[in-house]
Amino acid sequence: MALFKRLRDLTMANINALLDKAEDPVKMLDQYLRDMEEDVQDAEIAVAKQIAVEKKLKQQYQEAEELATKREAQALQALEAGNEDLARRALVDKKAVTDKAADFKAQYESAKVTADGLRGKLGEMKDQLSEMKNKRDTLKARAEAAKAQKQINQTLSGIGTDNAAKGFSRMEEKVLQLEAEAEASQEMSGSKSLDREFAELNKKDTSGIDAELEALKARLNK
Repeated sequence: MALFKRLRDLTMANINALLDKAEDPVKMLDQYLRDMEEDVQDAEIAVAKQIAVEKKLKQQYQEAEELATKREAQALQALEAGNEDLARRALVDKKAVTDKAADFKAQYESAKVTADGLRGKLGEMKDQLSEMKNKRDTLKARAEAAKAQKQINQTLSGIGTDNAAKGFSRMEEKVLQLEAEAEASQEMSGSKSLDREFAELNKKDTSGIDAELEALKARLNK
């Protein structure tokens, strides 16, 4: 059992480590805010429903009280007309309506307390959401600054620029090689030119034209 528990703990630790590494703070903050906004929307719907119940009970309570007042006035009117039976029936209905009014009033007061409590909770949620939005902006700025600082530190320490450094080194070697090849080519070209000049210098007239020309010059001089 201890071995299985140890393996489970190691597995959970590895999973949590992977999750921590994979979580992008900025994206997670946005997701948390979206979740909070959905909660606020659900709360707004619940508050709206409770307010509707409160208003309905208030209306029923007020209508019942108005009807009770009306039945009392009608009973008085019936007595003035000498119709005691009608007055009695009006008072009986008044009592029933008064009982309903009292019941509606109790329900209304209870619904109002609930609605007021939900309004307060909704206000707290909205305040918290607003606070989280402001905090999100601050945390996002801090996260971006930290990423930039990390990238700069890695660049300064050579981490992340190794490929670029190796690339520059290879190109430098190629340039040196090209320069060496150009210098060797120039030396070879100069050597061949010098060889050609000496070849021209040592070239002899194999046709005898030069000798015949010199003989003619000698005859003229005589």
